[in-house]
Amino acid sequence: METAKVAVVTGAGSGIGRAASLALHSAGYYVVLAGRRAELLEQTCILGAESLAPSSAASSTAHMLAVPTDVSKPDSVRALFAKTKEIFGRLDVLFNNAGMGAPAVPMEELTYEQWNSVVQVNLTGAFLCAQEAIRMMKAQHPRGGRIINNGSISAHVPRPHSAPYTATKHAITGLTKSISLDGRDFDIACVQIDIGNAATELTERMAAGIVQANGSTMVEPRMDLKHVADAIVFMANLPLDANVQFMTIMATKMPFVGRG
Repeated sequence: METAKVAVVTGAGSGIGRAASLALHSAGYYVVLAGRRAELLEQTCILGAESLAPSSAASSTAHMLAVPTDVSKPDSVRALFAKTKEIFGRLDVLFNNAGMGAPAVPMEELTYEQWNSVVQVNLTGAFLCAQEAIRMMKAQHPRGGRIINNGSISAHVPRPHSAPYTATKHAITGLTKSISLDGRDFDIACVQIDIGNAATELTERMAAGIVQANGSTMVEPRMDLKHVADAIVFMANLPLDANVQFMTIMATKMPFVGRG
């Protein structure tokens, strides 16, 4: 019988992170849930248990582990991966999903603190988590694993007044390529998933209309979050000798091609 695989998901308390955690859990993974707010992580655990048959709900709780984590803090990230190793003994998948944006204001109005907060979570957090994951994946037997970085449509083109978010998401592409290269000899694969207009709380404003590059306001279509979660499970389940290097998944009619 094949041993269940272990996944760490950051930003697992809501949105894409929660959906990915539940999908990986349903696919048979042990899932370590990381995020700043413990109560939201516990809600994800409850949803995971409720999604299974009553007879298996008790064991489901043990298959999801909530570890409150601030990915911008090295000590907090080290504690997350130390707990993962202590409880499950290995790591097969890291989904680097935690992220945030800054107020949508002209660049010259942003404060240093607003800029730095986005960089610390979106970029430094992804680096710190990848670093700890690589250490585990190199040392474990069998070695290797897969790191999935949440890029964004903004890793390709910006929205107006989004310099911190866009800059970090472009940087995630460089990080993804570096992990792929440096991890190649150690059976560590890395993929970037660029997600456009998934239906989450963060994109609800699009249903009322969002500012476009030409200054107009337009309602943008969104897609079911399930499609994103299914894509992440697909990538996670690939053997380590196969990889989706980059994937863009988006609402078909969103203004991406030709944006700007």
